[in-house]
Amino acid sequence: MDSLAPLRPLALACFIFLCSFFWAANGMYARVGVAAAADGESRRMRLHTDGSRGDAHAWPGYLYTRAVGRCTPQFWSSGAEPWPNIIPQEAAVAKVFGSRSVERYGPRLTLLEATMRTDDIGGSAFVKLVKQGSAALLNAYARRGFPFNSWEVKALLLEALVSEEAAVVQAERFEQANESCV
Repeated sequence: MDSLAPLRPLALACFIFLCSFFWAANGMYARVGVAAAADGESRRMRLHTDGSRGDAHAWPGYLYTRAVGRCTPQFWSSGAEPWPNIIPQEAAVAKVFGSRSVERYGPRLTLLEATMRTDDIGGSAFVKLVKQGSAALLNAYARRGFPFNSWEVKALLLEALVSEEAAVVQAERFEQANESCV
């Protein structure tokens, strides 16, 4: 029996250590539950507009969130990286893409506003075209190995303005290039 006596303090320390982890994890989840209960909401899983799931007050890293790529319109509009000097954020779409784009987008729409648009889902094909085309132009200037160069992006966007079908096809091509870019 005397040989087990030195192990008792170690066993007690391990027990306290494990219990503290259990209580810390319980407390962390309890904060989320208390916040939801204080708002009068149930503990059901929700889907947020940014694609993440779960409670609004949940701890980051515990729930799945959709990552935004480095070449998407959302990335360029977030300001996470400086824009290429050749194209300022305040540049008008009509000045960057040419006078043919004025008829469709007006003289005041800027590239930043084009990348920030949220009415492209279920909306006009031309809205998606200018959003994805603006991001593709930024990528052509900023990313080596992007499938289009800047002149191709400008020419393809102007060519796609002839019909809604052409706009849909070109917007999809730009979107695929933007999402697959590294």
